[in-house]
Amino acid sequence: HNPQSVINRDMRKILLPSLCSRGLMGNLLKVLACAELEHGPIVFLDFEHAQPTEAETAVWNQVSAVLEEAHGILAELQSYNGAGQEIREAIQNPGDLALQEKAWNAVCPLVAKLKRFYEFSLRLENALRSLLEALTSPPYAPMQHLEREQALAKQFAEILHFTLSFDELKMTNPAIQNDFSYYRRTISRNRLNNQQLEAENEVNNEMANRMSLFYAEATPMLKTLSNATTKFVSENKTLPIEDTTDCLSTMACVCRVMLETPEYRCRFTNTDTMLFCMRVMVGVIILYDHVHPVGAFAKTSKIDMKGCIKVLKEQPSNSVEGLLNALRIRKCKNMSKPPNTVIHSYPT
Repeated sequence: HNPQSVINRDMRKILLPSLCSRGLMGNLLKVLACAELEHGPIVFLDFEHAQPTEAETAVWNQVSAVLEEAHGILAELQSYNGAGQEIREAIQNPGDLALQEKAWNAVCPLVAKLKRFYEFSLRLENALRSLLEALTSPPYAPMQHLEREQALAKQFAEILHFTLSFDELKMTNPAIQNDFSYYRRTISRNRLNNQQLEAENEVNNEMANRMSLFYAEATPMLKTLSNATTKFVSENKTLPIEDTTDCLSTMACVCRVMLETPEYRCRFTNTDTMLFCMRVMVGVIILYDHVHPVGAFAKTSKIDMKGCIKVLKEQPSNSVEGLLNALRIRKCKNMSKPPNTVIHSYPT
């Protein structure tokens, strides 16, 4: 496609200025414009250097404190090896108390780590809510918010990037659920024997139940954010739902255009920039699908799903498999919707 025709086809009058190659996030997402207007306002977003204005500072500081923990959470999850060997030995030798104790001592610190991950998801949920409130509050339209509050828009994208990164790692690590299941079985067995384990002080039964629901999800962080977005929309009944969904669909569209247009894609100076853009695109698609009445997969959706999936499939499979899996899972949950959708027309 001619780059300009691609842009005009999808967003009518979005102007993508020349990109400068000044760093990883420099000018990744340069322009968002309101697709509903013939001459939409241009919004410049700089995901590398955007700094909070005085009006943004309070929310930015709150969200920044959460995001500062994100890198450490991902590093911990990436190095999570589990206690599979110790658990197998304990199960195979139920009468060997030394092996039972060894497995228990291996699992307990891992469960404490899983608890930290879960508690972080709650803080991330609160951060997302604060951003949604800031980016959709009257009297400004969504696109005006993106123009005025670029630093908050950047944080929104960073939350999505973290969320997809976390869920990709979780989906490929069965040790997480295996360890937690063993922990719960051991707690239950000892409770039947009237034994109180010290670890229960760390993760009580109520906490364990909430953690079980969290880790039972294929994409737990994204599920948390999706529920938070839905709750935000339902609790703000005076706020048009389009104020939220239009922001999401426009971000998805621009990310796709940036990825599928060689003239702009070649300006990326780091492969991490491509992955960042893809994760943000998938993240906003899933949030949109979760919140919008007809979803992202319907023919009337403002998101070009075929185009987005095509862009993903053009990348090396090892870098996008987790993202495609996230869309597959979301697509499966839409199978009960009316047949006037396009979810069957493109295999993910």
